[in-house]
Formats: sequence, C-alpha cells, structure tokens
Amino acid sequence: MKYIKNKWNQLVGYIKRRDLQFVISASFTLVALIGMVFIGVFLYQSYGRAAKEMMLNDTRQLVNQVEINLNNYLRSMMRISDAMYYNVIKKVDMSKDDISHELNLLYEVNKDSLVSIACFSENGELLGAVPVGNVKNNVDVTQQSWFTSAQNKMENLHFSELHVQNIFENSNGRYYWVVSLSRGVELTTEGKISGGILLVDMNFSGIRQLFTEINSQDMGYVYLINSDGEIIYHPKQNLIFSNMLKENNKVASHYEDGVYEERFLGEDRTVVVKTVGYTGWKIVSVTPTDRLFKDFNRTEIMAVIIIILAVCLMIFANRFVAVRIVKPLKKLENSLKAIGVDQKPEIYIGGSSEIQHLGKTIRSMVDQLRKLTDDIVKEQEEKRKSELDALQSQINPHFLYNTLDSIMWMIESERYQDAVFMVHALGKLFRISLSRGRNIITVGEELQHAGSYLDIQKYRYKNKFTSFFEVEEGIEKYRTIKLIIQPLIENAIYYGMEYMDGEGEIYIRAYTKDQELFIEVEDNGPGMPEEQVAGLLTEESETRSRGSGIGLKNVHQRIQLYFGTEYGLEIESEPDEGTTVRIHLPETEEASSVEKGDRQ
Repeated sequence: MKYIKNKWNQLVGYIKRRDLQFVISASFTLVALIGMVFIGVFLYQSYGRAAKEMMLNDTRQLVNQVEINLNNYLRSMMRISDAMYYNVIKKVDMSKDDISHELNLLYEVNKDSLVSIACFSENGELLGAVPVGNVKNNVDVTQQSWFTSAQNKMENLHFSELHVQNIFENSNGRYYWVVSLSRGVELTTEGKISGGILLVDMNFSGIRQLFTEINSQDMGYVYLINSDGEIIYHPKQNLIFSNMLKENNKVASHYEDGVYEERFLGEDRTVVVKTVGYTGWKIVSVTPTDRLFKDFNRTEIMAVIIIILAVCLMIFANRFVAVRIVKPLKKLENSLKAIGVDQKPEIYIGGSSEIQHLGKTIRSMVDQLRKLTDDIVKEQEEKRKSELDALQSQINPHFLYNTLDSIMWMIESERYQDAVFMVHALGKLFRISLSRGRNIITVGEELQHAGSYLDIQKYRYKNKFTSFFEVEEGIEKYRTIKLIIQPLIENAIYYGMEYMDGEGEIYIRAYTKDQELFIEVEDNGPGMPEEQVAGLLTEESETRSRGSGIGLKNVHQRIQLYFGTEYGLEIESEPDEGTTVRIHLPETEEASSVEKGDRQ
C-alpha cells in the first residue's frame, strides 16, 4: 500500500511539473481512454456472453438433432423386434412351425441396418437365425450379457454395449461390431408356454454414420455412452480402446441433461449432455473453450487493433486541441517573463476573447503595480534614511563636555603633551563620526574610530582597564554602519570597568565565518544574569548609555534597518564571568542605495 502511495505521489508530482498543454492533452486522452475501456469491457462481456450463448444453442440443436436421428434409428430396430415377436413368435407353435421364412423376410427388408436376427430358447438352444447358421460349439449363449439382461426382465427391451458378435459360425470368417437389442419372449411348444430370447444385432455402421456426419464440423466432437459410462461410439474410440487416449466418459455418465463446464487433462471444455429416451444412453457433446471462442478471439484481436488506432487518433486530436488552447497562454506567459526586466514590457493580447481580456487586465495591473512599487520604494528609502539619521543623531553631548573638561584640566595642569594627544584623538573621533555625511563606512574606519574612543577613555579612567584588538587580516575592506562598536565599548566601560581596580580587560575581535562578518566586544566585568540579558535589546531604559547616549537597542535597530532582521546583536553573559556582545553583519564590499543616497 505504501509503495502504491509513493508511486501515486511521484505521478502527481510529475504531472504538476509538466506544462498546461501536456496536462490538457493527457487529461482529455485519459478521460476518453477510460470511457473507451469501460465501453470496450462492456461490449466485450456482452458479445462474449452472446457468442457463447449462440454457440451453446447451436450445440444444443446439434445434440437434439443427433438424439432425434438416433431415436429414429433405434425405433426402427425396436419395430423389427416387435414385428418378429408379436406377428410371428406369438402366433406359432415352435414344435411344428418354422420361423425361418419370416426371419428372412424381415432381414431382407432391413439388411442395411441389421447384422443378424436370432431366436433362442431359455436353455440357449438356437430356434432360428438369419443370415447366420449355427452357434459355435464352444460358445454358451446363456452367459452372454445380452442374454442374461433380457432373461431377467421378460419382454423388456435391452440394448447392449458395443461389441463384436462372434457366437455364430460364419463361412466367410467375418465378424461385425454390433449393438444387440435383446428381449425376453414367450414361446409356445406343444401348447406349453416357455421362455426364450429374441436377439436383433444392429449394424454399428448405422450409428457410426449418424455421428460421423456430426463430427465432421470443426466445433468439437460428439460421442455416445450407455448408462454405465461405457463408450458406444467415439470418433477416436480405437485410440481409447487401445489406451492411447483418454475420455471423461465415466464422469459424464453421472451428468443430468444440460450444459457443464469441466477441466479434463488440463483443458477447459464445455459439455452438453442429452439422454436418449428409454435406452439410458447419453449423447455427449464436447467443445474445448478455446475452440468455442476461436471466432470471437479473431474479433477480439480486430477490436484491439481498432481501439489502438482510435487511441492514436484521439491523442493526435487532443494534442492539436491542446496546442490551440495553450499557444496563446504560452505567448502571454513569455511576455510576462519580461516583467521586472524591461521597464515597459509588451504584454501579449491575443487568442480567444477570455485570453485577450486576461492580457489586457494583466497589462493594466502591471502598470499600476509599477507605479505603486516606485512610490513605495521611494517612500521606504526616505523613511529608512530618516530613521537612520534619527538614530544616528542620538549622541549625548555630555561625552563631548566631559572630554573638553579633561583637556582644559590637562592644560591648566601644564600637561600639554597629554592635552595634545586628547585633542588629536577627539579630532579623529569626530572626523570618522561625521564621515562627510556618510552612514556607511569600512570596517577599518569603524575600528579606527573605536581605537580613538578607547584612547580618550583610558586617560579619563586613568588606565583602569586595558584593551586588545584581534582583527582578521583583510577584514578592513568590508562595509558596515558607522558608530556600532563605540556603544558596545561604552557599555563595557561604564557597566564592566567602572568598579574594577585596574584589572579590567576589553577585547575587540573582528573575523569572518561562512561568508558572514562578526565583530565582538568582550569584557571581564561582573556580567549579568540570563533574564537581564534577554531584555537588553527590548528595554531601552536598561540599555541607555551614560556616555555617547547610543544604547545597544539603538545599534541593534540600525543594523536590522539596513541589513535585515537576520542580522543584529547577540549577547552572551554570566555573573562574574564577563559579557560578550557580538555584531553579526553580511560580508559585503558593495555600496548600497542608502549609502549612495547619503553621498548625494
């Protein structure tokens, strides 16, 4: 089940990846094909049932005709027996009358169907026979099956199985295959009634001729068995009697009249059974299933060929229709690819009225979107620039006042060299801060600005801390927003170094990783608990600097405004372990539209 589901999902995914022309053509073809399959299966089953029923009707009619012909043949034999018994034997006295003349008359009239007629006493004595003479000396007729069957049921007719009648002496030495019709009769001898047997041997060639004509048709074959399943006639009875061929005759003897499906020797067969009146014989028609549907199979092959041709024609027609439908849509699609590339793309308008209306609507929508996009871009650029300017302007003047006071104190104390160094450092600090109106500078300039700021703060705090720069070679060329390192150093000094006794350390690291730029400011100050760290970038009141006035939240917002929300600050801190603030920026050397606008 899982395998089928996976294959179905693959098929659905494949269809989704194909173009509209394929989907339309495949859908039309699939729907038509399913319809043809359903109709074909229905017609196939209907025609198959009709063909089978027609074949079975023909077979039934054939068997019925055989039954009628065989009945006529057997009735003629029965009439001969009746004529001999009722018209001759019952009217004569066997002690003084001779029945040979009457036997000769009956035989001459029916000799084409007869082999012999004979009459025996209940002791097996031959009373009369034609055209044969005497019974062989070594033959006891009372042990013959036809004799015992007739003796047990007087006056009833008994048909024997097929056998060679060889009880009579024959001058030409020729014996025939016969079916014996025997009956018990009453004989009058000197006025006394005794039992006897009347025997009529039917020539088997008459029965063979009936079935040979039927079996000449190429539909199957018909054979004849008695009530015990013994074969009377079979088109291949010589092979069966010599055990070179087998037949399902014993099973067929138990069938009632009707139609049966059976499998014999690995072959499926349709069997029709018909009982021959009072004889108990059964006419069995056997038709192999593959032969029954031989003509139907030819029709089936022709139908399959027609269906294949129809499917090919249908695929071609569906593809033609799909092309006519999809071609204008493809032209429209190709014209839409120019949106965003050309300033004024030419939107295709053609095809049916619906596609023309769609093209006009898209053209109008593109014009409106372009106008709205231009307005939004202009508005956003102005908004971003104003926000950057507003954030940039949040520099507290107290840092400048305190630095100037320090310089004045140095001059008054005649520490001119220190005053000169402080003025030089302050000049570099403001030169980079102003940056000729630019908000975007190189990492090298930003690190230089951070160094100048540290030089000033070391004088003010009388070397209460030391600073270390670890900068990856070649990183100075990348671009960054200005004044993002200084606020981090401010926080490290005011919240980490202020209450330490000359053991403070501040590390400034700059490096690249996975094509991203990272700048870290680490101190060994008292650190912060985790809940305080979580609010540093959201609560401005807790991150406001007492120096320049630019807090951590300010820096974080400026980075995200310019580079996107995936960049900004990351803070790691633990009590008594110090604090690390990491700046995450893209690794870029190109000037952006904001920077270009700043230069203008």
